[in-house]
Formats: sequence, structure tokens, C-alpha cells
Amino acid sequence: MSNEDPTGGQGTRRAPRQGVGGSPVGSTLSIVLAVVAVVAGFLILRNITDDNESGTGGAIDVGSGADATTTTSDVVGTTVPATTTTVFTPVTEGATVVVANANTVGGSAGRMTKTLETAGFTMGEPTNATDTRDESIVYYDPSVAAAQAVAESVGVVMGGLVVEPVPTPPPTNDGTMGDGSVLVMLGNNQADKTLEELNPADETPATGTSPAPSGGTESTTTTTLAE
Repeated sequence: MSNEDPTGGQGTRRAPRQGVGGSPVGSTLSIVLAVVAVVAGFLILRNITDDNESGTGGAIDVGSGADATTTTSDVVGTTVPATTTTVFTPVTEGATVVVANANTVGGSAGRMTKTLETAGFTMGEPTNATDTRDESIVYYDPSVAAAQAVAESVGVVMGGLVVEPVPTPPPTNDGTMGDGSVLVMLGNNQADKTLEELNPADETPATGTSPAPSGGTESTTTTTLAE
């Protein structure tokens, strides 16, 4: 009696291997490889992007929280004062000048009378003041048209004296200006001094500073007597 092969004499067939849940092992491996390839591609792409950003052609991060500081230099302009020279021509005509001795130096009024006469002024007889003073002052009679201009000229040549209208009565021993309309009250500081001594800067009148014009530039004016 012989044993017969149920398969009809052919060899035994093996069933294909299956993975968990009945899925073929080859399919699972393909999926894993695909996932690995995607992850690898993503990593490579990110590295390329990072290299581009950190290279010379990428975007530059200006500050990591630090403030950028810009320094501006302010240019300060220097203004050079403008200097002008004015030739002063004294007004010597139209009023008579009287010198009153208001100091402690005897005869000084008479000597200043001669000095001012040499400078071109019309002089009257010297007189005495009612009191003494250190600084000279020049008074003028407002009723005489040229008196103020002559008084101001006397004030300039004597070193820049104050000039004012004469008080009533004039501060002289007889209470008058004599034959004059300009009265010089000769004080201790100007007694027995020449015009050159009273104006040491230019040997004749005074130097003053005028107010600054609009724009802030200071203008200095030097006054000199005409020869």
C-alpha cells in the first residue's frame, strides 16, 4: 500500500511571511525607508538654509538687543566782531563854553579853558563851582540850539564825560553860566590833565562799544578827532 501526496505529487508550498496584523513585512520596510528619506531630506534642506542665512549673502542681524548709536558733530560757527573806525569832528561853534572849578586844584579851570580853546572851542571866563566833585560833568542850556552838540563834543574830547541839561540854578558861585551856554564842572579826576592824558587809548578821544546788531555780531567803534 502506498502513501499518496495530497498535493498531487508536487512539493510543499510555503505561505508568504506576514507581519503583525497580517501586513506583509516588505510593505512595512518600504514605509520606514520612505519616512527616513523624508526626515533626511528635511534636515539637509534646513542645513542649506542655515548656511545661506549665516553667509555673506544672507540677511544680517543688526542688533541682538543693543541700540545703535549715531553720533552727530555740531559745527559751531565763530563770529568775528566787525570793527569800524569813525573820524569824529567836534562841533565847536554856536555855543560858548565856561569851565567851573569843581576840584581842589587852584587855577585848573583857567588852564582847562586854554586847553579847550586850543582844541577850537569858543571859551568864556572861568568860574568857581559851589561844591567839589571827583568826576567832571558837562551841562548845556537847552534854549540854545547848538549848545547840546557843543557840550557833547566837549564831553568826547575830555574822555567821555556825562552830558546833561543844566539844572536851575547852575551850580556856580554866582548861580549863572556867565556868558556861556555850556558849563564844564571840572572835577578832581580831570583837573590839570591834557586831552591826550584824558584819552590815553588814541591820544585824543574815546573808544566805545556799540550795542550788537541783529544776528549777534558785536561791532566796536573807535572814535578819533579830525585834525
